[in-house]
Amino acid sequence: MNDNRASMRNQIQGVTIVYDGECPFCSAYVRMLRLREAAGPVRLVNARSRDPAVAEMTAAGFDLDKGMAAKIGGVLYHGDECMNALSLLTTPSGLFNRTVRMAFGKPRLAKLLYPPLVAGRNLTLLLLRRRRQGK
Repeated sequence: MNDNRASMRNQIQGVTIVYDGECPFCSAYVRMLRLREAAGPVRLVNARSRDPAVAEMTAAGFDLDKGMAAKIGGVLYHGDECMNALSLLTTPSGLFNRTVRMAFGKPRLAKLLYPPLVAGRNLTLLLLRRRRQGK
């Protein structure tokens, strides 16, 4: 484990992840990601709910239709930065977590890979005839 990851884990008292509960990919991602061992309690919040965490993220200027968000150690993250931060907290166990860490563990790579994921989410919601959050 590198020093940045160890430092980040030592400062975490839990994580809140705000994601689209209607998106099958988003839902699967947050269920499969192993953070509890590294970050303590993980609170999953559907962005379509009236949970205060949703209000906090939108008040921070985050468009939850364009990306998931997280609160980690009091710091808010959105989109590719959220994926990068979460990947740094994943445990190295399992193929899924290793893949996430490789794909999103570097900020530049996360910034490159995240937009196609959002486009895939939007296409999937369209095909499943589910509305986007803000629509």
